[in-house]
Amino acid sequence: MKLYNTLTKKKEEFVPLEPGKVKMYVCGPTVYNFIHIGNARPMIVFDTARRYMEHKGYEVNYVSNFTDVDDKIIAKANEEGVSSKEVSERYIKECQKDMAGMNVKPATTHPKATEEIGGMVEMISTLMEKGYAYNVNGTVYFRTRKFSEYGKLSHKNLDDLRSGGRSLLVTGEDQKEDPLDFVLWKPKKEGEPSWPSPWSDGRPGWHIECSVMSKKYLGEEIDIHAGGEDLIFPHHENEIAQSECCNGVPFARYWLHNAFLNIDNRKMSKSLGNFFTVREIGEKYDLQVLRLFMLSAHYRSPLNFSAELMEASRNSLERIQNAVGNLNHLLTNASAEELTEEEKELVSQLSSYEEKFDAAMDDDLNTADALAAIFELVRFANTHAGEESSKAFLSALKEKIVSLSDVLGLIAEKKEEMLDADIEALIEERQAARKARNFARADEIRNELLSKGIVLEDTREGVKWKRA
Repeated sequence: MKLYNTLTKKKEEFVPLEPGKVKMYVCGPTVYNFIHIGNARPMIVFDTARRYMEHKGYEVNYVSNFTDVDDKIIAKANEEGVSSKEVSERYIKECQKDMAGMNVKPATTHPKATEEIGGMVEMISTLMEKGYAYNVNGTVYFRTRKFSEYGKLSHKNLDDLRSGGRSLLVTGEDQKEDPLDFVLWKPKKEGEPSWPSPWSDGRPGWHIECSVMSKKYLGEEIDIHAGGEDLIFPHHENEIAQSECCNGVPFARYWLHNAFLNIDNRKMSKSLGNFFTVREIGEKYDLQVLRLFMLSAHYRSPLNFSAELMEASRNSLERIQNAVGNLNHLLTNASAEELTEEEKELVSQLSSYEEKFDAAMDDDLNTADALAAIFELVRFANTHAGEESSKAFLSALKEKIVSLSDVLGLIAEKKEEMLDADIEALIEERQAARKARNFARADEIRNELLSKGIVLEDTREGVKWKRA
């Protein structure tokens, strides 16, 4: 299995630190609003990478954080007149609903930044003791130039950064030893949440979070660190500097980054009015369609989102699901149990589709070609399955389509639609649970309905529902 390593700018054979085990860290979202479809791409891509590694027999320890303290969260909290914690917890729940809709598996661990402050203070203290960090009036900075390998991930030169890198020149530049130094800890401002530290009551800089959470849950050296390509610099570059200076060992062996998502060939932005949340897309499409769309291009290629491409993805998903639905129908009516001689020959050909699938995924997770192998298999099934087919043959076809689709996180077997009466009964139970202040059960029911494609909307007139 070969992966393109941003660090070396080439495809490399994947060899884990420990045979049979993979330690993988993926940068998660900042939870101040509903996640957008740009956030969805790395979630889907690296969930698929994890699924494929598990398919190959690896035991994957998959860690993905929630950044639950940040300027945007604080601004939202102040705007609403609530605490930052209330905002972040609300949107973590909403994010988890969207992830479930996209069939993104929960991480082995989903750490929250605010629950790891002690570890951050400890790492910053170690960096100060080793001379890599310094305190100025309660703000702690990292000495970027002291780490001789700084820039090795982004392949940027420090002097070029100094001459043209406004992105590094943040507030308080005048008190830094060097304009390229970055913040590890900052004192609190009025109306902000804060934590005690030896330098000031304040909060951590953004970059230190992932270094600490990765170390705690995966160890000092990990196999794979992943995220969107916008994180390469400065976030991942700074993570490497902090981690390697603190721990004295390489941070991550393989760095994987997905390319940007454009909307109708333009960069997604609120000002252009082409900004979509996953929740908004879920109102028009089954989120499985979004997942298939995200996997229809190689993860390192820019991906263009449009209504036409989403319709094409919907049709593609239906092709897979209709093929499985047809096999189920034939299975219920099939009389013969055992394979015929001709069917034995056909079943022997099924492995070739799995080999094509694995070859594509082994080549830097080429999901576009892996999907093509599934569609070839679907065509094979549609051509050879019929009313005379044996149960063994139909089951073999179905099992292969379903299992390969599952590796990509695609649900090939369409769920039976719930009856209106069943939906109404669950909504009534949810209302009763809310009245009894049993909010856990109420959320459970909402999530159960959402997993079956039923979207609830609480309005002044009562609960309204619709099929996604």
